[in-house]
Amino acid sequence: MISKEENILFAAEKIFAEMGFEGASTREIAKAANVNISMISYYFGSKEKLYEKLVEYRMSEGQFFSKDILERTDINEWEKIEKIVDQFAGKVRHNQCFYRIMQREQLYAKNPQILEFLKQTKMGFIAMYSKILESGLKNGVFTKNPPIYLLHSTVSGTLFYASNAKEMYKEFLNDTEDDEVFDEKYYTELNKHTKYLLKDLLGYEENK
Repeated sequence: MISKEENILFAAEKIFAEMGFEGASTREIAKAANVNISMISYYFGSKEKLYEKLVEYRMSEGQFFSKDILERTDINEWEKIEKIVDQFAGKVRHNQCFYRIMQREQLYAKNPQILEFLKQTKMGFIAMYSKILESGLKNGVFTKNPPIYLLHSTVSGTLFYASNAKEMYKEFLNDTEDDEVFDEKYYTELNKHTKYLLKDLLGYEENK
């Protein structure tokens, strides 16, 4: 069961993804959430605060797993990287509306609170990759030391671009399967491809 507040957030997410912040109205959001428009004011105060809360909510979801992965001692550094890619790719696949919003924000952001959320999230990922890379080099799991900020760009850029271009690639492949079947196949291949790139960048050899 989701709360009334989450119901409004999820409805707003779809509207913001389709229409952008400026184009979306609280009336349309309330209609999509099947609530009285006054409920938006009650829970969030304004459209801008609702937008900020949505970004904060989704980004906090994306950060919780990082500490758990870093602290695990039952897997090596490459396996930690794999789990990060699995988590990230899953979120890009299942939260496409939110990531469409975030890509738009990176180009046109005006809200300083949103910009700060974006910066802190990126910095969190970079710090996570840095710790794993440092440990992996020390333990001999990795043999290469790529620029860590570009490593994160490789992962996020690959996932975002491929997700946005999914329909074009479906047409290119002349794939006539239904969307759910194609999605499963497509994102499985995308996940494997991203890991393949990282193996090369990090100098990881599976059978050494």
